[in-house]
Amino acid sequence: MEKLEYKISINAPAEKVWNTLWEDKTYRQWTTPFSEGSSAETDWKKGSRIVFGDSSGNGMISRVADNIPNKFMSIEHLGMLKDGTEDFDSDEVKSWAGAMENYTLEEKNGNTELSVLTEITEEYKEMFAEMWPKALDKLKALSEN
Repeated sequence: MEKLEYKISINAPAEKVWNTLWEDKTYRQWTTPFSEGSSAETDWKKGSRIVFGDSSGNGMISRVADNIPNKFMSIEHLGMLKDGTEDFDSDEVKSWAGAMENYTLEEKNGNTELSVLTEITEEYKEMFAEMWPKALDKLKALSEN
């Protein structure tokens, strides 16, 4: 897997950016570039299960690896959800299971620098390279509003 990093400066305090990232209403808005109808079913507590879904019953099964409020969120991707069925054992899942997605927030002069470090397989690299900047632009607009 390859590590890709995306960064954005947001004119808002870290707490506001954090809440925009993880509160249900705004999460569903900033993640639309990945999939219309995106959702995350979780309490975001360390060790908790996350079901990332779309409007058609597909998505990913993950867990919160770490959560330091307003500073750092680490997510480990574990499996897929296809037509409502969980898959942890297919060859496709095994090729990326354990991939991490880390969000680091750092306040600087009233702005928040957000860095997202993801692990991705070659198959999805180009797709996510297009989606992440769009998602972060939406997150910025929501956070600064």
